[in-house]
Amino acid sequence: MFAIATASLLALVNQVSGTPYISGGDTARGTDCSGLASWVANAATGRPVYGNRFNTGNEEAALRARGFLPGTAPGALNIGWNGGHTAVTLPDGTPVSSGEGGGVRVGGGGAFQRQFTHHMHLPMAPGEDIPADLPLDGPLDAPLAPPAGPADLPTPEIIEAANFAPAPEAPAPAPEAPAPAPEAPAPAPEGPEMPV
Repeated sequence: MFAIATASLLALVNQVSGTPYISGGDTARGTDCSGLASWVANAATGRPVYGNRFNTGNEEAALRARGFLPGTAPGALNIGWNGGHTAVTLPDGTPVSSGEGGGVRVGGGGAFQRQFTHHMHLPMAPGEDIPADLPLDGPLDAPLAPPAGPADLPTPEIIEAANFAPAPEAPAPAPEAPAPAPEAPAPAPEGPEMPV
């Protein structure tokens, strides 16, 4: 499988470390947790780093298209997510994140946080690295070369950029009406007036 060494992935994260947290961002001006996970997954599979991001709503399909497998594995690139957050653990165990106390950084909880209900991993061959001319930028509709790998691996599908819109948010539930106040007891009947 075409994958890059941990040192190259860590170099990428160090290069973008400090990038501000901007929801939906996909540039050096800012990104969110899904953007960082996309960048690392793109780099690890030979894609341009920017311009082909996913979000937590379509993360599983996007990772499958990049050759990731369900679950976690030691020595693999591991990504965990839930409906609102995602984070990465590099093959050497280094966690990287965005949105856990700020923008992009080395650190945070990584892929193995208890909050994550989904996990996928990309097996990594020790010492395997990428060519020095890996494009860091590219248009959204640029054709992507499938990763080199064993014949039994499916060819990754190209997911159109239009499919990467954030998942629609469910409308907030209507507030419950307050319970009616209990009725006050009726006053006791008064007797006839007595002359004074």
